[in-house]
Parts: sequence; C-alpha cells; structure tokens
Amino acid sequence: MIRALGLSLLLAASPAALAQTSARPPVTEPAVTLTLRPDLQRPGQPFEGWGTALAWFAHVTGGYPDPVREKLADLFYGPDGLGWTIARYNIGGGDAPETKPYLRPGADVPGFWRRPAGAAGTDWWNPADPAMWDWSADASQRWWLDAIRHRVKAPIFEAFSNSPPWFMTVSGRVSGAEKGTDDNLRPGQEARFAEYLATVVERLQKAHGIAFRTLSPVNEPNTPYWFAANTQEGAHWSPARQAMMIDAADRALKTHGLKTVIAAPDETNSHLFVRDWQGYPAATRARIGQLNVHSYGTVHQTAVRDIARAHGIRLWMSENDTPLDKDPEDFNGIATPLTFAEHVVHDLKQLEPVAWVFWQAVERRGDGSGDGTGGGSNWGLVKMAYTPATAAEHPIHVTRKYWAMAQFSRFIRPGYRLVPVDDADTVGAVSQDGKRLVLVHVNAGVVPRRLMIGVAGAKVVERVVTDATRNAAAVAAQALAEPEAITTLIVALR
Repeated sequence: MIRALGLSLLLAASPAALAQTSARPPVTEPAVTLTLRPDLQRPGQPFEGWGTALAWFAHVTGGYPDPVREKLADLFYGPDGLGWTIARYNIGGGDAPETKPYLRPGADVPGFWRRPAGAAGTDWWNPADPAMWDWSADASQRWWLDAIRHRVKAPIFEAFSNSPPWFMTVSGRVSGAEKGTDDNLRPGQEARFAEYLATVVERLQKAHGIAFRTLSPVNEPNTPYWFAANTQEGAHWSPARQAMMIDAADRALKTHGLKTVIAAPDETNSHLFVRDWQGYPAATRARIGQLNVHSYGTVHQTAVRDIARAHGIRLWMSENDTPLDKDPEDFNGIATPLTFAEHVVHDLKQLEPVAWVFWQAVERRGDGSGDGTGGGSNWGLVKMAYTPATAAEHPIHVTRKYWAMAQFSRFIRPGYRLVPVDDADTVGAVSQDGKRLVLVHVNAGVVPRRLMIGVAGAKVVERVVTDATRNAAAVAAQALAEPEAITTLIVALR
C-alpha cells in the first residue's frame, strides 16, 4: 500500500507548495450519525489503478531540467507520491510548419511526420517512405514514458489521438473544421490516418521498451468543441465516421502484428457516449477492447455501466478534472478539493469503472508570474509556469487537490475491487485477500459525521484526512468524518 511519507523531502525546494491556511474555528455543530453498509458480496472487477493523460503538461515538463522533471515524476508515479500506474500518451497530429502558432501553451504536441522539401498540397505523405517520418519528435512527452516505466512495476499505457495531422484534415488545421459540428478528417483518409497511428504505436513500443495496451483513435468526437479557431487539437467525428475510423485503426494494428486493441469512444460525457454507441454497427462494436468515457457530464452514467456489463467490455473513466466553478486560483483552498473528491466518489459509484484517469496533472499558474497568462483557475493537481526549460529549477506548487487525489489513489490500489456502499458520499473497495476495506468519505458540509460501519466485526485501524489544514494526514483511528474534509478509513475485516 502506498504511504503518505517522503514528500517533504521531495518538496523542500518549494515551501509554498505545503503552505497551510489558518486553523478553522472550533466546531460547534452537533454531530450526526450515518451507517455505512458496504455490500461485500457484490465486488466489482479488479481495479486497475489511477493515472493521467500526458499530452500538454508532459510536452512541457519533460523538457525541464532533470531535478524538476524527476521530482514531478516522483510526485505522481513514485511509491511515496500518488502511486499512479496508468498513463495516456498523446500522439500529436501537428500543424504545418508555416502555420502561425495559435495553440495554447503545451497543446502544440508535434506529429511524427516529415514533409519533403518542395512538397506541395496535402497528398504528398507516404507512410512507406522512411524519409517521411521524424522519430526525433516529441522528445519531452516521450521522456515521461521512460520515467513511468522506471517507477511502476507493471504500468498500463494507452495511446490516444486528438486530431489527424494537418494534411489529412478538411481545414488544414489540427484544431478542427471551420464549424465545430463538421467532421475534419478528409473523406477517404481513414486508412492513412490509421496507418499513421499504428506505426507510431509500433515504433514507440520498440524505442521505449513498453507496450501500449490500447489505442484510442478519436477523442470527445461527437461534440461541437473542435473548430478551426480553437486553441488545442481536436476533431469532430459523427458516429458513422467514428465507426469507420475504429474499423480502420483495428485493421492497421492487426496488419502491424500488434497486440494493442481499440479503446473508444473517449466521449466527453455519458449521454453522448450512449449516442455514439447506438450509431456503431455490430462489427465495429466487436472491434472495441475497452470502453472509454469522460465524466465532464454525469447524466446517464449507469447507462454506460450497463453497456460495458452487457457486452463484457472493460470500462475506464479515461479523463476528468473538476475544479469548483469560478473558484479563484488557490493552492491551499479546500473548496475545489472537496468538489473534486465528491466527483470521483460519484464516478466510481455510478460508472463502476476499473480505472480513473486524470486529465492534466500539471497545469499553468494563472497569476501571470511565469508565463503571462493572467487570471487563474484550479485545474490540475500541481501548478507551474509553462515556460521553456532553463538552468534554474522551476517552482512546483502542490495544491490541496493533489492531497484529495491521494486520499483515493494511495489506498484503493490495483487489484482491489469496488463494492457498493449505501451512502452517496462514500465509495468502498475491498483488498484482494478480503481482509481490508477502504472507505473514502467526503463531508463537504459543516456538520461532523459519526460513521457506523454495518459489517460485523469491522474495525477502523487507520484514518487519513485532507481538509483546510491537513494534507493526507494520519489521525486517530476512529469512524469520524469531520466537516469540510475528505476522510479515508482503513477497516480490518474478520
């Protein structure tokens, strides 16, 4: 089990990361009593773990000086950090070199193609010609593949795409079509794009000594987000075009002799996921080895759960970050961490996924001190300036949301099984040997809660709390959920 030790050494260069807010006034509200009834007779599938998409933050931070990037990798994937085991690698599409930069910092993930001198138009690319590949591209994000492999015994890697390369698109831009509801892959380009993705998967596996278990060829496809004036890579795909791309990608992987299977559709929310799934022919559905859904909307989550169950396909919650709306940037505030933790609890209870994957572990500081962005937000677990690497070490600001994540990922470990709990604010998981029960409870209110555990012989042996003054701190082992706090109980079972 991952323990809450060692991070003070890691963060010694960044005292602001662990700054505490002033102590709260004494609690005067009377406590209420809640009985938690975990159903140990209905365990879910073995949980595979927690992780993040690499993408933008890895494209930036993988090029930082060694002490900085190693520290970050330890924070997320080290045994004294969050203990993550999953990473989603972003295969960049890449704009034409002559296109004036317009993507937000970090989002300009390069593609692996190389355009020959004098080539014109959009039909020059020949994947069979080695001269048209640039395998030196994306060195910073690829650094993270090695860093994770060296820290995690059995990491799970997924490759995903946000957009085809510019020369396969209608608009000539990787940010989307002119209208966000138009498909941006040119008609008839499915096989070429699939060959691009499969070749990158094969090459990176060999270069880094890893295995991509899955490839996700489309991302948040049936949304209006992706239009040419956007500032990040993205592409709209109608359900029919999604199916064509899934079929083509699966064929390309098999042609290359790869064991990698298709993950889809990586839709932004559950109700659009259901719409996409309804549009797939049976043959396309049969090609999908993993169902991916994001949780930026939580309507119809049990419908996605049921699709996964009925078809016997593994389900991931493959992307989310949940800051409290309009909550000003605050490294130490508790409002956003409570919101985030509550969202994780509800995702695990409603979707019952076997993995939960964060979007961007490191986000830009929003105060303008490092990269001129101005403003602020509570996206991300760690905040840094997205500036080019220099000889000086960049400050690393660990937010309170990082510690909220630790309440889950340090204790619900790979191999544990989620179990139903009849309380909306509590998620439960049982260890492989059936001797330990983990309960993560979010009390966002001002009234303390005494927790009764409805399992004969159960005994609380550890309690860990994150609140406005404590960061994943071990406290007295009692069944108590203090107000405005995330509480993890480790329960010994007979």
